Amino acid sequence: MTRMLIVGPAGSGKGTQSTRICQALGIVAISTGDIFRANIKGGTELGREAQQYVDAGELVPDSVTNRMVEDRLSWDDAASGFLLDGYPRNLSQVSALDEMLERLDVSLDVVLELTADREELIQRLTKRAEIEGREDDADEDAIRRRLELFDTETAPMIAEYESRGLLRRVDGLGDIDEVTARIMDVLKG
Repeated sequence: MTRMLIVGPAGSGKGTQSTRICQALGIVAISTGDIFRANIKGGTELGREAQQYVDAGELVPDSVTNRMVEDRLSWDDAASGFLLDGYPRNLSQVSALDEMLERLDVSLDVVLELTADREELIQRLTKRAEIEGREDDADEDAIRRRLELFDTETAPMIAEYESRGLLRRVDGLGDIDEVTARIMDVLKG
């Protein structure tokens, strides 16, 4: 049974590797983006609340995000392990997650950080924009701002998990299979 977080900048391969990790370990992937979409589409109370912020062009506040994540972690499929992607993003959410996990009487086993060279990430994201038509990845200046924002927002969170001895860093660059092999080696170690 593994309970883990995966973090890394845009383009580091989190989505691809999350799928592979979950298949290999038999755990469920929990993405905040998926949770938001499911709650909004399902018309849940939390979904309606989140939709108000989205419609206003605002970020969904931590209070709503935290409640959605806690609800999702309480589902039966998460009891045998999970991989959280996109949460927590800041120290406030780390504290909220600590409280959730305490209420569920479980704890995190590992925080996996995928690392990558900035220039390589920019090339990856620009290529992804061309292939997938993703407008959010088409502007190099916007990509640089997103990467800087990621560093600023997540550095304190990553430092916190490192101080707890939970952080494992893996180079996210290279062949997909090679990266997966590196991750599995780190998780076994």
